Amino acid sequence: MSSSFSFFSLPGNSTWAQGHKNLRKTTGQLIADRKSLDRVFIRPDDENSKKTLVKYMEQILFGLHDFLNRHVGVTEEISITELAKNYMDVEISDHPQKNLGQVIEDIIKDIAPKAVNVASPYFIGHMTSALPFFMVHLKAITAALNQNLIKMETSKVLAVIERQVLAKIHRLIFKQSDEFYRAHVQNTRTALGAFTSGGTTANMTAMWVARNHLFPPKDDFSSIEEDGLFKAMQVHQTDRVVILVSRRGHYSLRKASGILGLGNKNIIAIDVKPDHTIDIDKLKQTILDLKQEGRTKIAAIVGIAGATETGTIDPLPEMADICEQEQIHFHVDAAWGGPILLSDTYAHLLSGIERADSVTIDGHKQFYMPMGAGMVYFKNALALDAIAYHARYVNRKGSVDLGIKTLEGSREAACLILDASLKIMGAKGYALMIDHGIETARAFAQKIEERPEFELVTPPVLNILTYRLVPMAFRQKLKTASGQERKKLNQELDEINIRIQRIQREAGRSFVSRTRLKLVPEDDFMVVVLRSVIMNPYTTEIILDDILDEQEKIYHQF
Repeated sequence: MSSSFSFFSLPGNSTWAQGHKNLRKTTGQLIADRKSLDRVFIRPDDENSKKTLVKYMEQILFGLHDFLNRHVGVTEEISITELAKNYMDVEISDHPQKNLGQVIEDIIKDIAPKAVNVASPYFIGHMTSALPFFMVHLKAITAALNQNLIKMETSKVLAVIERQVLAKIHRLIFKQSDEFYRAHVQNTRTALGAFTSGGTTANMTAMWVARNHLFPPKDDFSSIEEDGLFKAMQVHQTDRVVILVSRRGHYSLRKASGILGLGNKNIIAIDVKPDHTIDIDKLKQTILDLKQEGRTKIAAIVGIAGATETGTIDPLPEMADICEQEQIHFHVDAAWGGPILLSDTYAHLLSGIERADSVTIDGHKQFYMPMGAGMVYFKNALALDAIAYHARYVNRKGSVDLGIKTLEGSREAACLILDASLKIMGAKGYALMIDHGIETARAFAQKIEERPEFELVTPPVLNILTYRLVPMAFRQKLKTASGQERKKLNQELDEINIRIQRIQREAGRSFVSRTRLKLVPEDDFMVVVLRSVIMNPYTTEIILDDILDEQEKIYHQF
């Protein structure tokens, strides 16, 4: 690169460029030239920018939660419609508009207050929470190293660490022998799992493997990856491929089915029991009905270990029995609940997960990692061979590149963050946070039941629960109402709870989410419920009382 190179080629000659340099000196205007590029690429623009960066980064790195509470709160009271009016300009400036210090000031003063402080102990509505302060340090180091785990040439020791971390979590799930892990932890011919960008891609990878194993080589058909789904179904005399999961299944499974060519209508939702776990009798009947169709194959049965809406856990041992008997791939979506295995007190709730063929866990949920970290694990260390891909310039045949058996190509070293976090926290450190979430959720449920205007809808199995506000006048009428009258009363309650949730959200002091559930399986309608997720270790019972008080106050001000 020559010294005359100018970033965003500037017209004219060096005299023109020098003139603009002088203009910058006299007016403060920023110019995109080679000198500017060198400075921006390797260090802050000037001493003031550096001071601004250090000022805020010191607060973020060493006082993260205080910083967020001071600059964000939960969120500033402003509507999305109003926010959008300030972001209508769609032109990219030819030259720099601001230096680093100015950009940081804008982020802190104008953007952060209008973002959502998911670290607030009053934010109890979604599966996103506070990060331990050291996670920001680890994320910064990971970004600075900028390793790409697709290939050994761009990751080296990080590829080795990734295999080790995958083996640690694999052992937590499947509890195989010491000999098994010695044989596979650094075996470049096998794979115990893979890091992904999240639970959606982890579930997709598991279903991809399950689908491919469903269609082994036969006659002139070599594999579904080479010959395609149409030929696979033709050769194997199949008209339909389905995946079975309860009605609490995550919508990522429908995405996976669409992408894999199975059609999202072929994600068959099995009814749930009143406790929102899969109805095993209905699962068995569905399998029997599908068998009688003759030309339908079941690619997988999915058990849920921590449903997104209710936190419930399916009867995994019974589902494992069915899958073993029918020789069907058993996948457990433990994106939420997987880390519960670290808790001596509550690990038993996931009994049966060790019998799964594949398991999804999200790192950015109860491993408290930054966004963009999922994992998928396989009991069979050769299972991922079903989706192996190669290229001449990367992931060549015979190489040991990790990208050969992953959905993503480029992938950051999330393994470094999890590896360091496990060392910093230890299993017992994570267990303290997990136990706090479950026990605080149980205390919250009790508080809800003690308040006459609230109704607990789904008690917490883990640390998620649902409830709704039901004024006493409605409660009395619901005792005797039936049919359309009962449905109408619930529709009125829906409007009340939607309004409470919206007003509380927009006020920005605290937050719960909402969803729709059937109160009883026989209903032909669903009701709106408020949904709470307790995972912040600083969410206390006092804070939960504040949140309920605010909801009651909102209702009485209607």
